[in-house]
Parts: sequence; structure tokens; C-alpha cells
Amino acid sequence: MPRLETASSLPDDVVTAVRAMAGGAREHDGIEALGEQTLLWLTDPHAPVTHVVAWGAPPPGQVEAADAVVGYAQVDLGGPTTTPASAELVVAPEQRRRGVGRALLDAATAVARDAGGRDVVVWAHGDLPGARGLARSAGLGITRELWQMARPLTVADAEGDPPTPPEGVTIRPFVVGRDEDAWVAVNARAFASHPEQGRLTRADLEAREREPWFDAADLLLAERDGRLVASVWMKVEPGASAGELYALGVDPDEQGTGLGRFLTGLVVRHLAAQGLARAELYVEGDNEPAVRTYARAGFTQSRLDVQYGADPHGSAPGAAAHASSGS
Repeated sequence: MPRLETASSLPDDVVTAVRAMAGGAREHDGIEALGEQTLLWLTDPHAPVTHVVAWGAPPPGQVEAADAVVGYAQVDLGGPTTTPASAELVVAPEQRRRGVGRALLDAATAVARDAGGRDVVVWAHGDLPGARGLARSAGLGITRELWQMARPLTVADAEGDPPTPPEGVTIRPFVVGRDEDAWVAVNARAFASHPEQGRLTRADLEAREREPWFDAADLLLAERDGRLVASVWMKVEPGASAGELYALGVDPDEQGTGLGRFLTGLVVRHLAAQGLARAELYVEGDNEPAVRTYARAGFTQSRLDVQYGADPHGSAPGAAAHASSGS
């Protein structure tokens, strides 16, 4: 069994080891095990999380004097204490089927229980067979679905007539150092019921501004009479052939005005004009209005991420940002 350590912050060498292990898992599985926010929180001493590191023997042929990082879990203890804590975990590919995943899951459960008796839900990106097996062994069921939707981009998408904004709405790019507070306020209103996106702070926004993919020209603000009423944020990793509709948020007072539909069309044109081959987005599976909006814009489901927690059918106790809002 692995040796587990629990901490509120991690030293630099452990962060490096966790990132390397997560990168190896992504290459092996073809999909990431740890989401963007989880990776950002690895180095944030103020993050509302607990880190669980699993140590074990290094891979065969690797000579090291000490144990190596063989698994990692992060437990997000932010959000209302009446809701489950959220966790992500990853196990080095060569260390799987040795009890590391179950040990991390049990440790995450204990962390949540100690934080006010909370349950915990666990993300499984891509819902791979190993994740399904671990969840089944712990008596967990799917409690939430996050869809990736995608569509190809063509020259016609870039060169066609631009979408027409709702009457009285103007569009401009985000200005770093000036628009942060207004964006955070509208994002919080647009995603008031979203467990991750609605919690983003100015510090979270500024952390993303420091990422190599950030470009203020890819964060478009919709204003009415000089007041921010919606935004759409696109993410294009350096050298990527696909661009992501990273977050689309519409102030609740503007719901039903067609802003979401207009901004979705703007995304398609904006990404196609950069010569990208594909547009992607993430949306809650039960957000039917948003799913319909994206389907009308040519997006279809291309991947499924799920959250496992207390079995919705009641067979066992619980063990356990990308978003869109608007129409």
C-alpha cells in the first residue's frame, strides 16, 4: 500500500513531481486526469483545498533513494458546507491496480468528513473504465455530467456575414487591469448556481491572465449603455489546432434577449478567423437551453466527463472551470 501524506500546501519539488505524473497519465490515457483549476491550485497557498500525496516505490529501472510520487488527490473544500466537497485524483499508469486509487479515494473521503462531516464527489474526465471500476467498488454512482461539444471550423465560418448583436449591445475586448472587477461580478451573477464557475474570484481571473494561452483579445465583453451584461471567453493553447469556448456568461437580467446565441456565433467566427480547425466547449449535461443553443450552432457531443458521488439510487453512502450560461 502507498504511504499517504495530507497537506494544505506543497513544496516545489512535489508540485513538479505531481505535474510530471499527471502529464504521464494524460499521455497514457489520452485525456487529462486533473483539470485546469486543480493544476493552478497546486501552487496557490490560499486555495481552499487539501492535497493528498501517495508515495511508493519508483518505477522499475529508475534508481532513487526515496519513494516517488505515485498518486495524488486534491479535495476542494470551498463552496457551501451543506454541499459535498469536490475531488480529483490521478494514479501513475505503472502503479495502477495496486490499491493506490482506492487509498486516495478513502483519504479524500476522510478529509471531507473531517471538514464538517461533508460527503465528497469525484471527477472522472472521460469516464474511463478504470474510473468506473473504482467508483463501482466504492458504491458510487454518477451524480453530474459535463459534456464536451465540438464542431469543425471552415473558411466560410470566418468569411460569412458576422452575427448581429441584440439591439443596444456593443462588443469590445477585455482590458487587463481595468475590467477584472466588472467581469467577476457579472460572472458570479451568470453562474450563481454553478458550483465552480460562480466562485471565481479576481485572484482566479488574474491567475489565468498569467497563463501562456491568455489573450485579452479572446475575452469579449458585451455592454449595454456602458454596463457589462455578458462576456464570452475563448482559450487557444499555443500551437493548438482547436480553440475552446471557455466561458460564456449572460447576466440574468439579459436572459432571453438572444445574447447567448449571438455570442456563440461570434465565437465560431472569431476562432475560424484564426485558422483553427475545430471549436470545443464544455456544458452541463442538464443545461438544456445551453445545449440547444450550441446544437443550433453546429456543435455535437464529443466527450463526457462525470462526477461520481453517493449513488443516486441509494445503494451506498458518498465517497467522493468550463461552463456556459445564457440563451
